Amino acid sequence: MNGGLYRSTHSGDGWEPPSQEGVTIVSVDDQLPSAAGDQALPPETVPPAGESEESGGTTGQSAIMAIGSLVSRMIGFVRNALIGMALGQGVGDAYTSAQFLPNQIYELLLGGILSSVLIPLLVRRRKADADGGQEFTQKLLTFAVVSLGVATLLVVAAAPVITAIQASDQNSAAYKDLVTHFAYLILPIIFFTGLSALIGAVLNVRGHFAAPMWAPILNNLVVIATAGVFLAFWGSDGLTVENITAGQIALIGGGTLVGLVVQALGLLPALRKVGFRWKFSWDPRALGLGEIGRLAGWMLCYVAANQAAVFVMVKILNRVAGKGSASVLAFNNVYLLTMMAHGIIGVSVMTALLPKMSAAAAEGRYADVSADLTRGIKLTVAALAPISVVYAVLGVPIAVMLFEGGNYSHSAAVDTGTVLSVAAFAVIPLSVSYLCTYAFYSLQGNKTVALINLPVVLVRIAAYLALAAVLSKSLLAAGMTAGNAISYLVSALISLVVLRRRVGRLNLGSVALSLIRIAIAAAVAGGLGFLVVHLLPGGGEPDGRIQALVQLFAGGAVIMIAYLVAATVLRVQEVSQVVGMVRRKIGR
Repeated sequence: MNGGLYRSTHSGDGWEPPSQEGVTIVSVDDQLPSAAGDQALPPETVPPAGESEESGGTTGQSAIMAIGSLVSRMIGFVRNALIGMALGQGVGDAYTSAQFLPNQIYELLLGGILSSVLIPLLVRRRKADADGGQEFTQKLLTFAVVSLGVATLLVVAAAPVITAIQASDQNSAAYKDLVTHFAYLILPIIFFTGLSALIGAVLNVRGHFAAPMWAPILNNLVVIATAGVFLAFWGSDGLTVENITAGQIALIGGGTLVGLVVQALGLLPALRKVGFRWKFSWDPRALGLGEIGRLAGWMLCYVAANQAAVFVMVKILNRVAGKGSASVLAFNNVYLLTMMAHGIIGVSVMTALLPKMSAAAAEGRYADVSADLTRGIKLTVAALAPISVVYAVLGVPIAVMLFEGGNYSHSAAVDTGTVLSVAAFAVIPLSVSYLCTYAFYSLQGNKTVALINLPVVLVRIAAYLALAAVLSKSLLAAGMTAGNAISYLVSALISLVVLRRRVGRLNLGSVALSLIRIAIAAAVAGGLGFLVVHLLPGGGEPDGRIQALVQLFAGGAVIMIAYLVAATVLRVQEVSQVVGMVRRKIGR
């Protein structure tokens, strides 16, 4: 139930709502979701069951994916930091707005349909067809690539119209023109994003998971090199939307496009490795497009609702783009940090619990589904609470450390830190809402997920509009982040109510007691961390990276130690379980 901008095909942030690091991972041994009308959105990442075709088995593949995800997160943050340093706030906002466009259009054209319909369909045909689904896959790829190509050409031709609709009336003509110029160069990534996702799907279905996980790193490295060249040639000479040159636009926009081209090409050797040879085979009638359309209906409903919310949010943030306030670029950088916390903790808990919940649901053991869900909520909240406190107390030092430099000024970094402090209150509701969504997946309640998403998106849009009406322009990005947090909380509450009807008692009393103890421990840690940070030089608003580093080390250490001590005193058992889990992972 996404409230963000663009995902790690562009950012390398590593988590994926609905599929951030390439495509949904589906093992040929996984039990497929029902192909009935209750089909909308499958889990983002499903660990492969049993042995893969390539080798190694579940443990080896999981290790490869985990390492790839971690490396991608780190490189993705380097990428985003360098882009911010190269472009600064105003130009960076225009660039981010232009980057947002192809992702939104791709999601409507293919993204959700790929994850919810096409991958399960490819798995079924691979098992059922005598040729292992080769001919069907070739026809499907041919149709999808041709369709993507035509759609991309039409969208690029309509770039001025699209950017005009997205822009605010308060944007200058120079800003609108800059978004359009970036869009002409960046919109073609729709085709290469789709191509990468399709190739990744073919590889996943054939048991090859490493290449789709690592290929986005190639994209990030290309963009990092592009930003490095930009800084080497032009440095930090006060770049603005009015003085940026055609050569600078071509370098950044072209480098972004080349990054996706390299990502797509980087998957081709893996295709040959799994023995798949693609040849042009045009036969749309053989694909059963009517059935695909029926199955994709709820997914399109889910995606369209999310994209409507994102459109409203971007249009609001564009009111202050290029005017010295936190806008699209700052919001997106903070969103990636939020996703990073969720991806490290929330997704780890979810992927561990999903197989158990799915097996219990299949056997009608709904009490076990309930027990796993409540345990997952407790573990997730216990693990994320100190991270949320760190974001709330140390938001500005974190932003200064990660983003300040070049054309990204100190004031821009401070503004980003303020947005991050607000995002601290979104981390836990986000992960809990997705944990509930995974519970629905285990029950094959994908249609229910799409239906729940509709009121959630309405709440999100209403929060965006209400907060935009009452907040000053300097706080719009923080307000949009708060709107996301509100919608995540609403999503979690609605989901829990519906799940209680599906599986029975959820033992929410025990959950509430655990959450109260965790909240007290987090409050103690936050209070001590705030006190320590404001006694240090800079007083919570560091003047440069040295002061930021000191505040991060001192404040972070106090927060983590205080949280662990308080949680131990309050007998929060989940904290010791999380510590044990981390120790086991480090040991491996």
